[in-house]
Amino acid sequence: MFHPHRRFWGPWSESPFQKGDLKYVILDLLKSGPMHGYEVITTLKERSHGFYAPSPGAVYPTLQLLEEMGYVTSEQRDAKKVYTITPEGRSFLAEQGQPAECIKSRMRSHWNPQNAAEIRETMADIGAVARLIGQRSRTLDGKTMRRVRDVVAGARGEIEAILNEQP
Repeated sequence: MFHPHRRFWGPWSESPFQKGDLKYVILDLLKSGPMHGYEVITTLKERSHGFYAPSPGAVYPTLQLLEEMGYVTSEQRDAKKVYTITPEGRSFLAEQGQPAECIKSRMRSHWNPQNAAEIRETMADIGAVARLIGQRSRTLDGKTMRRVRDVVAGARGEIEAILNEQP
């Protein structure tokens, strides 16, 4: 359930991107100015209200691909590789019919930013419970583990009932 680069795995944390979308989003970000890879990751995390942060394993190869395609250039600044969109990259983005705007729209519809803080806190609580159970389950007897499971199942049932009340 826990992943070091994304807070949680599961249907509520799946990427809003489809295969190949990340290159458009990165090019669109670079239109506003040069960035290094970590800035790309943190900017995407901010724009998704903390619900999605692409892994370095997705961003850096995409930046390298864009550089190989001639859509970005890079230079070393203060021991960091900083990427800048090229005129070819701007043309490519324009020729694609604004896919970055479609992707941004998909991102906005993927998460409800009005509930971002509540969702983050709820997911943090769920993660804390999962870690607690994981840490202690090896030393618990069967009776105690069944009690924990009953509490979790009861909470899940109550949550399902609450969510089913929503239109």
